[in-house]
Amino acid sequence: MMDVEYDIRLITIEDYDAIYTLWNAAEQSRRALNPVDDSREGIDRYLKRNPNTCFAAVLEGRILGVILTGHDGRRAIVHHLCVHPDFRRMGIAEKLVSTAEKALKEEGIQKIFGLVFKDNDPANSFWESQGYTLRTNLNYRNKSLNDEIPAGE
Repeated sequence: MMDVEYDIRLITIEDYDAIYTLWNAAEQSRRALNPVDDSREGIDRYLKRNPNTCFAAVLEGRILGVILTGHDGRRAIVHHLCVHPDFRRMGIAEKLVSTAEKALKEEGIQKIFGLVFKDNDPANSFWESQGYTLRTNLNYRNKSLNDEIPAGE
């Protein structure tokens, strides 16, 4: 693991272009995007609702990684965690997760969940290493209220 000096800070909408570029640099993150929720307007709406729980890892002005987490007052969800492929395995994802968890706990949230593609073995292994267990007793169901957002598989 290489030592990289980076800062963790809150995300603002001014970071959108850099974050969108980062998401598109990673195949699994690109796969999870949708044209409405991950648009500038969608992320702006998300950040206004969750101003204290979304973070970026930044090195010399460059965003190396991001985590978007939010909550409904009861449970939190990790919507996006992404580290640029050139900066993986340096502890950035772990630091982003622990920072987001601390912020959520400060807001009174006691439980977090996240969604990971079943075939994304590296991400599933990462989340397991962070103490996130696999729930096998639930079915995840969704319904798109917008024709621009695919329902998924």
